[in-house]
Amino acid sequence: MLRFTKKLRFPVLFVLLCSVCLLVSFNVREDSRDDILKRIKAPEFPYKAIPISYFRSSSSGGTDWKPAFDKAMAWCKKKGGGRILVPAGNYPVKGPIHFTSNTELHLDSGAVLVFSAEPKHYLPVVKTSWEGTFLYNYSPFIYGYQLKNIAITGRGTIMGEPTDTWAKWHDDFQKKAQLASRDMNHQRVPIEKRIFGEGHFLRPQFIQFYECQNILIEDVLIENSPFWCIHPLLCRNVTIRGVRFNAHNYNNDGVDPEFSEDVLIEDVTFNNADDNVAIKAGRDHDGRELQSGSKNIIIRNCRFMGLHAVVIGSEMSAGVSNVFIDSCGFAGKVKRGIYLKSNADRGGFISNIFASNVQFGEAEDCIMITSKYKNEGQGYFTDIHDIYLKNISCRKATGYGIIVEGFPEKRVENLVMSDIVIDTANIPVSITGAGKVSMDNIRIGAGK
Repeated sequence: MLRFTKKLRFPVLFVLLCSVCLLVSFNVREDSRDDILKRIKAPEFPYKAIPISYFRSSSSGGTDWKPAFDKAMAWCKKKGGGRILVPAGNYPVKGPIHFTSNTELHLDSGAVLVFSAEPKHYLPVVKTSWEGTFLYNYSPFIYGYQLKNIAITGRGTIMGEPTDTWAKWHDDFQKKAQLASRDMNHQRVPIEKRIFGEGHFLRPQFIQFYECQNILIEDVLIENSPFWCIHPLLCRNVTIRGVRFNAHNYNNDGVDPEFSEDVLIEDVTFNNADDNVAIKAGRDHDGRELQSGSKNIIIRNCRFMGLHAVVIGSEMSAGVSNVFIDSCGFAGKVKRGIYLKSNADRGGFISNIFASNVQFGEAEDCIMITSKYKNEGQGYFTDIHDIYLKNISCRKATGYGIIVEGFPEKRVENLVMSDIVIDTANIPVSITGAGKVSMDNIRIGAGK
């Protein structure tokens, strides 16, 4: 066990040398990252564009544009694809927009889609996932299932109606259905029998593409989601670029790739009430049964602000691997910077995680790796190994500079940290339940 407590009042500089096999070649790392980038390509669309105003007659006098968007999507499907152009203006939408393949939804600067907060507008239920458990629930506001070549672009805004409807669900009504969904997961209830929706109070995601390929979400501003903001579920070849967030409702995670691979998240400015990026791979039995984790994910040139910057877990039972966090900074305070979390219910693995050239301002914990999230679970330890952190800085950690928590029965293994500078930390370093730890040029100033 390594532990440096707040009694330490001077900068820490120490080196723990382990076997040479732990010293990963960053050239190999960069080659692997570049191979992923070569596979990720934004979709292209037929040059068939139609303004949403073409369907104005279906907009109920401008009070509900959902029928117009439905007709525009049907038009694109009939034409084999196209671009739906939304000029500046406000567009109330009373219900979900369901995508079709080969379609781009382009929002000009000044265009604002305002989605209704009336739950009945998002029925009938659709096949989805909620906190890592597959089920049927209210439709996400923007949804696509088993599609190819889809995009949301432009400098416009997508927002939920500013109301406390969804917040009340979180505070007063959601718990019963949340626990029921987890019981169905553990008891292996067939997904077709996991019907939620009306009367169950599980909030829908904002944007969810499910079993889709070739996705682009670019430049839009996302505000006030009822739940997670962008949720690629079982997707491949995903680019999320230049997106801006101003999302402060409960559980307003920014981007949650789940069971997804070949994902690029770049040039995103986060301002979220919850995780900025949270990489998922299913909860408990559902994840372990699917055995198709999240992998080959690149996060670069992003600016973090909110609860946690980059999180892996805690729903990650199918495993998460090959994650690259490069050249990111901060737009404001976060609770935790790099945060890997699991517990003894999850199983699975977290492996080959690379973070380099990342800067934080103020955080509670700069780097946290834990197998004991909420101290829950038994019987399914997570294999956390091969974690490489290089050139990470933080101005102030009010809690821990670095904290690692593994189990004696399943240690965090092969953790390599180098060139980490934290100006001040209340508790500089605490490492328990870890093996083969390499630390080189770690400088942490003790808090006052």
